[in-house]
Amino acid sequence: VVVCLLRGQNVLLGRRRSSLGDSTFSLPSGHLEFGESFEECAARELKEETDLDIGKIELLTVTNNLFLDEAKPSQYVAVFMRAVLADPRQEPQNIEPEFCDGWGWYEWDNLPKPLFWPLENVVQDGFNPFPT
Repeated sequence: VVVCLLRGQNVLLGRRRSSLGDSTFSLPSGHLEFGESFEECAARELKEETDLDIGKIELLTVTNNLFLDEAKPSQYVAVFMRAVLADPRQEPQNIEPEFCDGWGWYEWDNLPKPLFWPLENVVQDGFNPFPT
């Protein structure tokens, strides 16, 4: 489950520390636990990674991602959720520095590079998490 956390015209991104997509920029995300809803997973992962609390949240899109060029090929289904903060004054904390170099707010039209592949793919396909 991937969290598109919006604040103004910015989204929250972190630089990954992982065997998959190391040093790429990614939205907060994590694996769905058994019995968990997408909304519950998004709120839990965001809290675990950034200590931020979700206010409103909704489903945006789902993508199927194949990582065939990796040492261990894999497949991830990414469920993209749009969310806003419960308290817009909250600032992200880097709760898991072993997995992320830190969090920052970035303009959607000026995202840093390189992006993690699932995010890069949806951006190239015209995905935009902001309400129209």
